[in-house]
Amino acid sequence: MPDTSRFGHLPWLLLSVLILVVDRVSKDFFEGSLSMYQRIQVIPDYFDWTLAYNTGAAFSFLADADGWQRWFFAAIAVVVSAVLVVWLKRLKRHETLLAVALAMVLGGALGNLCDRVVLGHVVDFILVHWQNRWYFPAFNLADSFITIGAILLALDMFKSDKSAKEAAQ
Repeated sequence: MPDTSRFGHLPWLLLSVLILVVDRVSKDFFEGSLSMYQRIQVIPDYFDWTLAYNTGAAFSFLADADGWQRWFFAAIAVVVSAVLVVWLKRLKRHETLLAVALAMVLGGALGNLCDRVVLGHVVDFILVHWQNRWYFPAFNLADSFITIGAILLALDMFKSDKSAKEAAQ
């Protein structure tokens, strides 16, 4: 890895790019393979592939708005992405878990940003449910990486908090 004093953890941007590419390829595959709301059972009663478009944010928040939400959420994603890149650059050498977490969130955010700007909606294709009675809203790989990155951020925060308490004693 390059000298982190100059580049911070910017090399982890390669993980963000990989996530962006894998997310885009997966969305293109499902858009080309499924019709809208078609379902293909993967694990009966629990997991299906489907195709759905989300013009809103998480859990279709503001999906029924007049269209302004497309650019609002795109602007938020651009600002968050810029903050994440600056944060990556400023990380210290030992903050690798935090760097991975930020790179995952960034890759996912960029994946959904590209959808929103180019297509006007986010492509979702993963459907988790319980015996066709309870459904989690459809999501995609970008959403998955954002979630995993957020969990890693929380773990890093608890790890840092524990280290700080140990150092204080």
